[in-house]
Amino acid sequence: MSNNPIDIDALLERERAELRRLTPGEAARAVAEEDALLVDIRYAALRDRDGLIPGALVVERNELEWRMDPQSAHRSPETTDHERLVIVLCNEGYASSLAARSLQALGLHRATDLIGGFQAWAAEGLPVTR
Repeated sequence: MSNNPIDIDALLERERAELRRLTPGEAARAVAEEDALLVDIRYAALRDRDGLIPGALVVERNELEWRMDPQSAHRSPETTDHERLVIVLCNEGYASSLAARSLQALGLHRATDLIGGFQAWAAEGLPVTR
């Protein structure tokens, strides 16, 4: 790895190149048809303001790796193995890309994120509870 610093845009581009990011429609189908796990990492104020996606697991970003690592004593019950498709979403689809790459580093090789985040999901008219 180079010692030359890169900016956040370059970092995001580099990390996204390792993901097969999903559109809201693709994510909804994966949840329905493949038992994919949708993980909402938005902070509470955004969830309170905009609502929740029914069935999504809410895990604050600062707890994500501990809650999603199948080997962790602090894992969520939904975190069953390294093979499950995990789709991370944030508000607009930026932090979720970096979070998904972090999960891949833990061995969740199918982890990815939602293009456009919660805002894109809601704009598509997909289910949201207020």
